Amino acid sequence: MRIKTKLNLGVGLLFLMIIILSLVSAYSVFLIKQDTENILEDNYNTLEYSRNMILSLDEAVADTNKSIHNFKGNLEKQTQNITEPGEKEATDSLEKNFALLEKSNSDETVKKQIRQNIFMIMKLNLNSIKQKSDIAKHTAENANILIAVVGTLCFLIAFNLLINLPNNIANPIKELTLSIKEIANKNYSERVHFTSHNEYGDLAKSFNTMAQKLEEYNSSNLYKLFFEKKRLETLINNMHDPIIGLDNEGLILFANDEALKIVGLKSEDIIGKLAPDLALSNDLMRSLILKEPASELQKKQPMKIFANGKESYFDKETINITITPTGEETEINIGDVIILRNITLFKELDFAKTNFIATVSHELKTPIASIKLSLQLLQNAKTGAMNEDQNQLVESIKDDSQRLLKITGELLNLSQLETGNIQLNIEKSNPYAIVHYATEAVKVQAEQKQIKLVVEADENLSEVKADSEKTGWVLINYLSNAITYSSEKSTITIRLKRENNQIVFQVIDTGKGIDARYKSKVFDKYFQIPGSQKSGTGLGLAISKEFIEAQNGTIGVESNLGLGSTFWFSLNA
Repeated sequence: MRIKTKLNLGVGLLFLMIIILSLVSAYSVFLIKQDTENILEDNYNTLEYSRNMILSLDEAVADTNKSIHNFKGNLEKQTQNITEPGEKEATDSLEKNFALLEKSNSDETVKKQIRQNIFMIMKLNLNSIKQKSDIAKHTAENANILIAVVGTLCFLIAFNLLINLPNNIANPIKELTLSIKEIANKNYSERVHFTSHNEYGDLAKSFNTMAQKLEEYNSSNLYKLFFEKKRLETLINNMHDPIIGLDNEGLILFANDEALKIVGLKSEDIIGKLAPDLALSNDLMRSLILKEPASELQKKQPMKIFANGKESYFDKETINITITPTGEETEINIGDVIILRNITLFKELDFAKTNFIATVSHELKTPIASIKLSLQLLQNAKTGAMNEDQNQLVESIKDDSQRLLKITGELLNLSQLETGNIQLNIEKSNPYAIVHYATEAVKVQAEQKQIKLVVEADENLSEVKADSEKTGWVLINYLSNAITYSSEKSTITIRLKRENNQIVFQVIDTGKGIDARYKSKVFDKYFQIPGSQKSGTGLGLAISKEFIEAQNGTIGVESNLGLGSTFWFSLNA
């Protein structure tokens, strides 16, 4: 008998028994579930109504109208849930006595009779629950017996398969495996000998034919060359990133399946062709062989390519391949390998993160504004006087809400920057007006710490090409940070001067300064200097950098530990 037939018969019978076992189990569970639901639907609800009616009757002394209303509601539910013999008579009697109670709610005899009616209803349902529980128990016992019988049959069939099948299948496979290992060790004279007329016999015949051909093929040098070529092709094709290889003349030597997919050409249309010739009719190929990007900004931007049915993003990397010929010392260029790393998933996650931040920040602004309005109302004398502790709490909440509003504003600005939705209104702006606007905005904050703001500005400065609102935001952020990290009764200097064709804005404080290790990171997103006050998100300086650079300006910091800091930016005059 063929092995396939044996397997079909054994596994098919076992599969059939498993289906029977599953059906029996499902049917048994259904019966038990049905018995349980009958208890819940028929009896448990009645017990709940009865309990509520007794509670309402006991509470009638405190609140007669409410208790009568509750009692009546539960009585109406009970009249619609009569399921047991004798329950209707008890319920009718309860309705009559309740009608008498409504006329004279102080009649204790009537109340006693009502309680007896309720207890009778509860007793009927409790007895019914016990009977139905016994029925469910009996159903479960029968189900256990039936499942055990069917399960035993499944076990016997499976045990028989376990004993007989492994040897019939494993022994020939073991012999075949040993022969394959010999072939893998280049012992091509190995043969297998199966005498049975089943699948293993056919396999042995095919295996021996293959071994004979391998023995003949291995004797030629062509085998070694072909093996290395095949290994290289397999390696390249199994890579998930598009890869294209060119020689030093621009001739395309190889391109894996991913590269062919995004270029939109077949293997025969690209392999062995000159890349510059293909670039004349293929825009993507022209972008790939472009040596130098048009600007530094393009170096940072990934390539957007339509691939896998959607717009995908790739980072391009061109690796120059050089070798040193045998006997020579000078390297020679033999070609380039272009690798496109698919970063679509990371871009999508980044977009999702940015959209999430924008949505959450936008939604937070409304409740924060409501909190601030409520605080203003609390501080208004018309709403009533508050004691000193209450005033301190209100001030604390006010500070926290202001900090939250600042954080949400920064997050919204960040999301606009990352999505490219920032709108700049570049126009001629007065630098003195920008400084005045910023100092007025932080005046109260400075006065709280008795910090003096000193403006040192050169005379007759020309206007700057800038978005005055965004530039003012940057200067306010500089000043807020300087105030936060400066000691009380200190001085902060705002210096405004011209250097070449640039107008330079500087904020100079006398705080503790910045360690040289961290100066290059202060404009990174979410970075906060270790040991400093964690009063913000770490986004203010990062957003400031984006705002200034978007206006073709430059930004930086000069600081020494213990000697204060000078944060500056410059814009075109």
